[in-house]
Amino acid sequence: MRVAVLGAGAIGAYVGAALHRAGADVHLVARGPHLAAMRQHGVRVLSPRGDFTARPHCTDDPAEIGPVDHVFLGLKATSYAACGPLVAPLLQDRTSVIAAQNGIPWWYFHRHGGPHDGHRIESVDPGGSVSAVLAPERAVGCVVYAATELEGPGLVRHLEGTRFSVGEPDRSTSKRCLEFSEAMRAGGLKCPVEPELRDDIWIKLLGNISFNPISALTRATMRQMCVHGTTREVIEQMRRETLAVAHTLGCRPEISVERRIAGAERVGDHRTSTLQDLERGKPLELDVLLAAVVELAAITGVPVPTLRTVHALSDLLATRTVHEGRAAA
Repeated sequence: MRVAVLGAGAIGAYVGAALHRAGADVHLVARGPHLAAMRQHGVRVLSPRGDFTARPHCTDDPAEIGPVDHVFLGLKATSYAACGPLVAPLLQDRTSVIAAQNGIPWWYFHRHGGPHDGHRIESVDPGGSVSAVLAPERAVGCVVYAATELEGPGLVRHLEGTRFSVGEPDRSTSKRCLEFSEAMRAGGLKCPVEPELRDDIWIKLLGNISFNPISALTRATMRQMCVHGTTREVIEQMRRETLAVAHTLGCRPEISVERRIAGAERVGDHRTSTLQDLERGKPLELDVLLAAVVELAAITGVPVPTLRTVHALSDLLATRTVHEGRAAA
């Protein structure tokens, strides 16, 4: 099995190292000092489950790799529309694209069934720009429950969790899902094939949709947001509104709002990925987390006043961040 990891950051390099350890033919696509370190020393993984080093092929040029069976997409969703030249050399007729993405994916209504089947979500696929380079029929969904970070170039710190749930948009248990799942398990990771993967998408989103934009607006950590009484009330209301949208679309994410917040509080003074991106002047990945749900609320007729308010504020912040980043460049 040939796998290319496009965007081999903390999660991508961790997955690539695990698959290589399982015997898969793995190729990591990265750049800069991180690429140089992986070429020289391999991918070094520090984990409470045991440290290890893997030495897959590493490059900044996908044309060196050629067609593969699976592309594991570790890029931010904000980069999807522009990744066509990187993806194209990796594709053959049956290549799957496994997108390790937070939030609502561009393929959400592909083979969904029901009244919204085939509907394009503008906020995550503007003008069809993402579908044009990542055809929905290639998509395999992936919800990541693992936490990793780059402690240095080529050095991945695995913090917790090993679960990467995968699933087909049409809810089938496909050969390509089973093949990828088996390889992930052989590499020491959990990778269940979930027919109702959209439920997992909403479960993960219940945390991201509130904590990520609020952390960027307030510069607060997870614990600080949870223990501040009125902010906690806003988080609870955002999650109730999000659940209402999910239920209207036929999903039943099985987790309570209160339990999710309590779990987040236990994480402590962790800065969300959106806050870290803000501090580094990077684009904020909020369209797939928040704007998409506001759009889904509009097409389903679900009132989401709190989501709309937070979206308006965070969208202004995201716009300013982009403009200031361009000015600095």
